[in-house]
Amino acid sequence: MEEKIYLRLKKKITVDPNHLLRLSDIAFVTGNVKDLSNLNQLKIYQITEKDKNVSVIDGFLLLDRLMQVYPNYSFDLVGFNQTIVEIKKQVKKVNILIITAIWLLLCVGSAMAIMNFHYDVSMQEVQKSIAYLLTGEKVEKPLWIQIPYSFGLGLGMVLFFNHIFKKRFNEEPSPLEVEMFNYQQDLDNYLIYHENVITKRDDE
Repeated sequence: MEEKIYLRLKKKITVDPNHLLRLSDIAFVTGNVKDLSNLNQLKIYQITEKDKNVSVIDGFLLLDRLMQVYPNYSFDLVGFNQTIVEIKKQVKKVNILIITAIWLLLCVGSAMAIMNFHYDVSMQEVQKSIAYLLTGEKVEKPLWIQIPYSFGLGLGMVLFFNHIFKKRFNEEPSPLEVEMFNYQQDLDNYLIYHENVITKRDDE
């Protein structure tokens, strides 16, 4: 019976600087070989300072390495064709002043955006008209409409983002999470194209 090995590359991993990548670090391995421990410990790639913050291990590079060491095995690569290797950076201390400044900037910017939108669509005049239609009286400040509208606006934003601090209402992703996921996918595709080990080696 042919000895066959199946490999499924991990999409993304995080390692320490100068880490020696082994097969078990970047792939899930199975097959009809009795002992996979030696295969899992096979050295694949040495992370160096040239790799900077990220490197990409290509499936072709992996198969080439495996066939050199185990010429009698048959290898089948399934799933992802590359593994993105993120190299840990030195963690910096959180600067409370910077966080506070960003928080204030976002809050003021959001408030300005909402107020400018209401000004553009003449929201106050609309609310006056609604109050007149419902009561038959002209009121300059229909607070019985404006106050619940303000609370409803805040509640709507909370429901839209599906979060209160770390509390999540349900498993459905918010539009912001979907956009962040799409951005991460595009970023990963960029890294796969530009940071591939094979591409770097060919350029050199």
